[in-house]
Amino acid sequence: MASLYLHMPCTIRKISLSASSNGAALPSQSAGPVIMELPLDKIRRPLMRTRENDPQKVKELMDSIREIGLQVPIDVLEVDGVYYGFSGCHRYEAHQRLSLPTIRCKVRRGTKETLRHHLR
Repeated sequence: MASLYLHMPCTIRKISLSASSNGAALPSQSAGPVIMELPLDKIRRPLMRTRENDPQKVKELMDSIREIGLQVPIDVLEVDGVYYGFSGCHRYEAHQRLSLPTIRCKVRRGTKETLRHHLR
């Protein structure tokens, strides 16, 4: 973790920065979503069987991820330490097919009620 001190008129502000080995931000105690890398096998996909992914879109994403990396993180809901993915199906499959161990996620915390709402 690095500390950065900004000197401003009559004020000193400390900003703490954290990053994983690949440069992704680590979660903090602040409210709101955080961007972080999660292992694919730690993300539950309860609606994955509802439709097939477009194979051409997955292939195009694989090519793009190979060349420039994932540009838009998938949305993940964290409830009681368990991660649930409801969107980003093509990006998730592209990571699986590329045998990448992790995926960049925008993680927001939710309650069991929020999870039930997503499962309807």
